[in-house]
Amino acid sequence: MPPPRILFVTGKLAEPALRRQLADLAPAVGFAFDVAVMPITVAALLTATWVAKRLTVPPDITRVVLPGFLAGDLAPIQHLTAAPVERGPKDLRDLPEFFGKKSGPPDGYGAFDIEILAEINHAPRLASDEILRIARHYRTGGADVIDLGLDPGGTWPGVGDCVRMLKGEGFRVSVDSFNADEVEAALAAGAELVLSVNSSNVGNARRWHEHFPGVEVVAIPDTPSDTDSLARTRDVLLKAGVKHRLDPILEPIGFGFAASLGRYLDARRRFPDAEILMGVGNLTELTDADSAGVNVLLAGFCQEAGIRSVLATEVINWGRSAVTEFDLARRLVFHAVTNKVLPKRVEPKLVLLRDPKLREQGEAGLRELAERITDRNYRLFAERGELHVLNGSVYLRGTDPFALFAELLAADPKLDASHAFYLGYEFAKAVTALTLGKNYDQDRALRWGFLTVPEISHRNPAGGSE
Repeated sequence: MPPPRILFVTGKLAEPALRRQLADLAPAVGFAFDVAVMPITVAALLTATWVAKRLTVPPDITRVVLPGFLAGDLAPIQHLTAAPVERGPKDLRDLPEFFGKKSGPPDGYGAFDIEILAEINHAPRLASDEILRIARHYRTGGADVIDLGLDPGGTWPGVGDCVRMLKGEGFRVSVDSFNADEVEAALAAGAELVLSVNSSNVGNARRWHEHFPGVEVVAIPDTPSDTDSLARTRDVLLKAGVKHRLDPILEPIGFGFAASLGRYLDARRRFPDAEILMGVGNLTELTDADSAGVNVLLAGFCQEAGIRSVLATEVINWGRSAVTEFDLARRLVFHAVTNKVLPKRVEPKLVLLRDPKLREQGEAGLRELAERITDRNYRLFAERGELHVLNGSVYLRGTDPFALFAELLAADPKLDASHAFYLGYEFAKAVTALTLGKNYDQDRALRWGFLTVPEISHRNPAGGSE
């Protein structure tokens, strides 16, 4: 049986690049192809009605793929053929993904087994509506439990009301305090977990267990390096039948970080069936580094060591999306560890600063474009360390956007203010892409992983952009 035959519709300018892309893609996916070139330079300016008057679909075509920017109802084109008609991607370099050759998450991806507690720091200092706003933000980011971080040295009379408010909104709640009065008020209102207990207050845990069946506590050492004290506290909790997790305490870099990781591994060896929690904020909040990469590494450690809960927070600005980062990271590391595959080319939403792979037109491709373009619409490219701007009469290139814009004004003295503003905006995006190692696509947002904000296109066929 012959392979399916697909008709791709494009404009004159994109034809060579489309044919090159299809020559590589078709054998890999398993289809044959024809290319219908419309008598227009820029495919982005096509409309369905206009195409329908000029397109002939051969009888052996099994599918018609139109440019992604094509405007209008596809019905006029669909009337030409019995084959299904659809819009393709807006960028032809996305055709492999369009045909299922993606590098992102595989089917069924997304499972995890690490629970996220998200801490609201200094909760007693915040108004109720602010606490609720933060809690909702954390839940949207993937938090499973909202942890109320209380201030030492006093008793917050509003802790019970706060817990009831959060419970009323459907949140699971934990309380972070050594003050027994605060803890008991929170438990009475529905909190389910207490952070933390050690030898100084482990006796309280027995009382809580009697009055609030099902309460769980987090046991910590008396000092981070005193692992024997953690074992003693655990023994007390076991004898009293108190549900608990162990937290050997993650320490910041320069203050025992490597040794603290070792203590987590030691705790897993000594207590193979114990539930363990890690407070990841001691690294994400206290390290001069964007938190996404730090969260992935800690998630990987937790997954391999059987640490099934973490305490995260978002206080420092560089960690303002730490909960979402860990939510994505726990899915990535679960997939990697469970399937024994590398955590690579699976979760593009965690690649924020740079892009996973750079795509380029290349020197020959840009020269070919410059020769084929006949209209005055400016096309911008950023690759191999240079900015490129070209239309039917100019092709300018350089590294300095100000110098390049001066050349552009000299070549096009009638350039109006709106187009100048548009080009300046696109130049800024292009320079950012060159600086960081990102792909620049004119009229499209730079990709920042899960932080990407889609850009509304301001294409102006009269002379601004493509």
